Amino acid sequence: MSGASEKAIPDVYVVADNIISPLGKTSADNFSALKAGETAVKQHSNAAIANQPIFASLFDKDEDFYQDPNKKYTRFERLLIASVDGALQDGGITIGNEETVLILSSTKGNIGLLETEDKTPELNDRISLSTSAKLIAAHFGFKNQPVIISNACISGVLAIITGMRLLRTGQYENAVIVGADVISKFIVSGFQSFQALSKEVCKPFDQSRDGLNLGEGAGTVILSTRKEYDQNIKVLGGSVSNDANHISGPSRTGEELAFAINNALKDAGKQAADIGFISAHGTATVFNDEMEANAITIAGLQNVPLNSLKGNYGHTLGAAGLIESIISIQSLKQGVVLPTYGYQANGVTNAVNVCSSNTEVNADNFIKTASGFGGCNAAVIFGR
Repeated sequence: MSGASEKAIPDVYVVADNIISPLGKTSADNFSALKAGETAVKQHSNAAIANQPIFASLFDKDEDFYQDPNKKYTRFERLLIASVDGALQDGGITIGNEETVLILSSTKGNIGLLETEDKTPELNDRISLSTSAKLIAAHFGFKNQPVIISNACISGVLAIITGMRLLRTGQYENAVIVGADVISKFIVSGFQSFQALSKEVCKPFDQSRDGLNLGEGAGTVILSTRKEYDQNIKVLGGSVSNDANHISGPSRTGEELAFAINNALKDAGKQAADIGFISAHGTATVFNDEMEANAITIAGLQNVPLNSLKGNYGHTLGAAGLIESIISIQSLKQGVVLPTYGYQANGVTNAVNVCSSNTEVNADNFIKTASGFGGCNAAVIFGR
């Protein structure tokens, strides 16, 4: 009796998306730029964010994203608004009802205000991610309280998994998931303290990799369980784990990320052989790429075509998982895996199949991985 009364878990479809980055203001523009081999990472000399020149992917200083004559929103919030608006134009969903939830992903939000504003109790509230989330929700007329995901560098992937899980419960019909970060001196100095920044365009998985580049950007994905979208790409499954190895250093074995990958496969009802390509985290730091290659090998995916987009976008923090998932959805639709910018020769112990040029694939599914400070790991699977 109990089996007969159980409600079937609904499929979760990708309805619309948007990317705003220094490479373009739409997902299509970004994909075209990447396919043409472009990178937004270059050397910047800006004392407001770093005392010395750094290689990063940054917007122009005067780029506004959204017209805000009353100066109600910060630069970070204007970027969020612009990306959500871009996705909603193609989404065809109603957001002012109880069936739609807003999910915000960011690692730092308005933290840069600490460098420019007077230290007051009001500032403490203004830099809170909950303040930004409520402002964005009110701007668009979301009825439900927004959900905030801020878990280091897996935030974007975790936000997608959270959206999938919420929709599977039936509590919501639609989820608007947006992630963004803007770079400040606070952020740059943090990565510099770890000696994690490269002095050139980064080289994921390459033998001469020496660190990452930071990047600015926003990504929005709209998910829905409505059957009218049943021909769209689906979010098939996802999982998270934590290796509890070190506050900043990843696991040396990769077993914990492999655990998340295998659980994501199980959740999606897939096997390793079903995965057509991998969108890796691929930060180009010595330890992250080594760990990720270990995890991919443990999961039996070492021969699957793989790319990292960090050489094109830099590490966009809370937006990374969203931006890279959106690009990979386009790759799935067009049957091409984009190259890993900067990659020339294998630099990890367990070699993985890194694409160094546009690679045609006949794929039905792909997996997106992510790892971050504190030992967090995540994997999400998309498919037809």
